[in-house]
Amino acid sequence: MPRNTEATKGDRPRQRRSPAQLREAILRAAEAEYCAFGFSGATTAAIAARAQTTETQIFRYFASKADLFREAIQRPLDQHLQAFMAASPAAGAAPREQQARSYIAELQDFIQQHQRMFLSLIVAETGKDGDVPGMGGVDALHAYFARGAEVVRRRTGGEDKLPPELMVRISFAAVLGCVLFKDWLYPDGMADDAAIRAAMTRFVMDGIYADAAV
Repeated sequence: MPRNTEATKGDRPRQRRSPAQLREAILRAAEAEYCAFGFSGATTAAIAARAQTTETQIFRYFASKADLFREAIQRPLDQHLQAFMAASPAAGAAPREQQARSYIAELQDFIQQHQRMFLSLIVAETGKDGDVPGMGGVDALHAYFARGAEVVRRRTGGEDKLPPELMVRISFAAVLGCVLFKDWLYPDGMADDAAIRAAMTRFVMDGIYADAAV
């Protein structure tokens, strides 16, 4: 994928931007570069070019490349996940299976909507950079797992053969992998999106409640 290397001088007059506007432009440019090339592949020079500013200006607002990654990728995804949990009540009046189907479908939509951020964090995780904790830096994800485990424990009577804390993580990983790697996992003609989503929902539900107390 070619980088955005357009010249920032001489092409057209640059409009004066407020500090807040410049910071936002840097964040949007960083998000695009990190999502396209990962933490290691993105450079502050490319981010500066995309934001139509300089590397010096970047480091006026962000202490390091890792700090910029946290502000451009980890913190926004953390906020998105918090909003997702707030909009998805843990329980309701609808039947259990209907609630589960609806929630799993919403989770698939959420991951698909933010898949570039998730992929960028996964790449950062594999790089094991000490300054960039990858998925571990998304605090809301820990809250998501804790709430999910509690919901499962209540619905299964608390007598599961496998710990709910483990099952919710496996279920999340299954949905995450199926969404992020859909093109690789499912060749053309194998199944349409509706069939894949239905199979994913059934798989997660069967897994979560397979060891429930009868």
